Amino acid sequence: MKRPWFHPIIFIPLIVLLSLWTFSASTLTVVLAQQPTETPAAGAGMFITVVTDEPQINVRLGPSSSIYPIVGTLLRGATAPALGRSSGGDWIQIEYPGAPNNKGWVYSPLVQVSPGVLLLVEPPPTPAQPPTATIDPTLAAQFNIIPTNTRLPTFTPPPSLAITVYTPAPSLNRDNSVPLGIIIAALAILGVIGFFLSVFIRR
Repeated sequence: MKRPWFHPIIFIPLIVLLSLWTFSASTLTVVLAQQPTETPAAGAGMFITVVTDEPQINVRLGPSSSIYPIVGTLLRGATAPALGRSSGGDWIQIEYPGAPNNKGWVYSPLVQVSPGVLLLVEPPPTPAQPPTATIDPTLAAQFNIIPTNTRLPTFTPPPSLAITVYTPAPSLNRDNSVPLGIIIAALAILGVIGFFLSVFIRR
């Protein structure tokens, strides 16, 4: 009976393949074991709810009503994801699509924040103030009217009015004429005498 003979060349590829498979499996296991687990950040999943009595509140670019402009509004009862808070806690940063960087700020007394811890967020840079209007000196000089020394008009008196003077008519002095009063008195006396004569004659 012939004794079986195994050639060693057949076993070399099998040993190499087995070694590669064992190395790759151990490497994959090590890599998976070294991946860090993600821990949720503070404030993740928190949100705000508008609870004011007003119909809506303003969403501003930053945590101030006098420095930052309004970028939108939230209606009463609306919710939005909360991202952080200001240093004093008076303002809450929220996610607001349409605003710069899709972030806005709301006044905290007007909203209710869900339980959790909000991180402190630095406010955005203050917006540049609009340039103040300046007057062009060349243009302004055109409207500077300097009065000239002109002679004032002289006053010309009106012509004098011709006043008509009426002189009384000269009285007619007649030395030989009898005064009218004497004639009237004489006629009255004659009338009285005639009256008495007519009475006596009738008797």
